Amino acid sequence: MTLIETLVSVKPGSALAQAMEKRAEILRLSEAAHDAVLLPRDPGGISHGLRAALAARMARQNNNLALASHYDTLVTQADDPATATLTDPENNVTDPRTAEIVRHADRLTVAPRDATRANVEALRQVGVTDADIVRLAELAAFVNYQVRVLAGLKLLGEMR
Repeated sequence: MTLIETLVSVKPGSALAQAMEKRAEILRLSEAAHDAVLLPRDPGGISHGLRAALAARMARQNNNLALASHYDTLVTQADDPATATLTDPENNVTDPRTAEIVRHADRLTVAPRDATRANVEALRQVGVTDADIVRLAELAAFVNYQVRVLAGLKLLGEMR
């Protein structure tokens, strides 16, 4: 069972389960995207722990506590003490690089249309590479995709 199926709590044999069976390839690809974005072989300058902590934060900003809990588990598994405070909405991060990454992730989650070239330049100014800026955008896009898929499936499940 994929993460999406687990978080939606699909009842076996339900109309929603049958519909999702017809979309098994999409679910499989979503699971593969999860692993590629959250647990890549080469995380670059954004560690697995930081990715998970940012994802948990994004899920919380979208009021999806079940998804946030999943990412909290990945934070714990990463065993990276520096990422523990990132789930705090107050964002009391003192490292300038991490603080800018968190600000940008928040922006991409809450107000993506407000992201500008100046924001990208601010990331560069604190040492975030172009490849890591792309990785951060991929992470935000993926988590926000997950949130929307989960919300849509939950609504479909309630309609049946």
